[in-house]
Amino acid sequence: MLANPALIEKIDTLPGDCLAEVEDFVDFIRQRDQDRVLVRAAAAASAPAFAAVWENSEDAAYDAV
Repeated sequence: MLANPALIEKIDTLPGDCLAEVEDFVDFIRQRDQDRVLVRAAAAASAPAFAAVWENSEDAAYDAV
């Protein structure tokens, strides 16, 4: 993704202590996105194992609820 010139201009006008906050926030957003990817991957990887537990005749009555 290309840099947004308007955003870069706004960031360039911030004092140093605010730049640290912006950097922390950007790091937070990047980490949050990585965490979401890992959660989705873990859910997808575990689905077959749980399917064997969830898909059984004893619990079929709960499927209709």
